[in-house]
Amino acid sequence: MTVTGGPKPKAAQVADALREDIKKMKPGDKLPSQRELIDRFGFASQTIQNGLAALRAEGLIVSAGNLGNFVSDGTSPGNDVRDDIKEIRSQIQALAERVAALEERSAPDGA
Repeated sequence: MTVTGGPKPKAAQVADALREDIKKMKPGDKLPSQRELIDRFGFASQTIQNGLAALRAEGLIVSAGNLGNFVSDGTSPGNDVRDDIKEIRSQIQALAERVAALEERSAPDGA
């Protein structure tokens, strides 16, 4: 069963807002730094990373390591397996944090 109408995950909120920003940008333009995005949204670093990962997966942005993230020119260079592994680890970490938070909320008062 799918729940609809609930609050959007924070990473999805970040990705949605940045998609709107990207529409006004040109290929090669640099996105704000992760620190700037943390300040802008008030979310944790991992949440910002997950939002950026979604945009990378869609091919909207490319990462240049420590140089930052840039608007993609639409071409999709072959993904490096290490990037894929890094993305999977990021998603697993986000899911683990969500599960821990849910378990904490559902724990009986005596536990």
